[in-house]
Amino acid sequence: MGKSNKALESKPQDDLEVIDMPADIKADETLINDADLENDEAIFSQDDQPKNLDATQLYLGEIGFSPLLTAEEEVYFARRSLKGCEASRKRMIVSNLRLVVKIARRYNNRGLALLDLIEEGNLGLIRAVEKFDPERGFRFSTYATWWIRQTIERAIMNQTRTIRLPIHVVKELNVYLRASRELSQKLDHEPTAEEIAAALDKPVEDVTKMLRLNERITSVDTPIGGENDKALLDIIADEKEFSPEESLQDSDIKSNIVNWLEELNPKQREVLARRFGLMGYEPSTLEDVGAEIGLTRERVRQIQVEALRRLRDMLGHQGLSLENLFDQMK
Repeated sequence: MGKSNKALESKPQDDLEVIDMPADIKADETLINDADLENDEAIFSQDDQPKNLDATQLYLGEIGFSPLLTAEEEVYFARRSLKGCEASRKRMIVSNLRLVVKIARRYNNRGLALLDLIEEGNLGLIRAVEKFDPERGFRFSTYATWWIRQTIERAIMNQTRTIRLPIHVVKELNVYLRASRELSQKLDHEPTAEEIAAALDKPVEDVTKMLRLNERITSVDTPIGGENDKALLDIIADEKEFSPEESLQDSDIKSNIVNWLEELNPKQREVLARRFGLMGYEPSTLEDVGAEIGLTRERVRQIQVEALRRLRDMLGHQGLSLENLFDQMK
């Protein structure tokens, strides 16, 4: 390849934005081993492909012919790419498409088809090419792995979960799920939260909390039996419906709220009403309340403390709890 010493010694743009590599990616040697990528016959062997190829197999077959770059070639093309060479940029991308596939396969059966995972991973690869600084001293595949994993995990989070989780929570959840799968193979049964906690040296409470995030959401329209049976919605109790006794108690409490608040001075009454969403107001922060009534955040906090102390004393004489009162009157 027509490389020159001058080209290899050229510096990237000074204002290029780079990111530090997480330690777990630097240590992930098994994932990015070049020899493993070159011999990944399970993905790319033409002999194993059936005659009637689907879209996934066609794609895998096509990228199987893309040669990997040596360390010297990575530096050469990365430097040229930073200078705006589109051909070098494309060469960096095409030569690492197999890395994307290898990483994407590890996320199979997570709710997205393999081609969708690959597509998302390719976006991460492109981003890695744009951000890679060859002067940092590590291989491009090491650097790109972080970007590829991040884009794939974010896609899984956004597209497969009814309740979306922050990406750092998804990463932590994946650690627990991976440990669960490994234990299930060793123990021949689904591991308990205690067994997972012991394997990861984590508190059982943390494991239980994280695994709850992986529970599937069931539609309330899901039939619970045959075609003529009721849907789940039909048998779920409406927690918003109060019994006659609860309705009477709620009405009694609300009728006394005004009386209790009337014992406070007007400023204290307004601060509590605005802060906790009483008397028709929406709950607001100290800053918002201060802006609405023309006081500083600290002054609003002082008024709130004094008002709550007076209100707590009044309720205490009647055997009531201030905390329980706020829960019921919102």
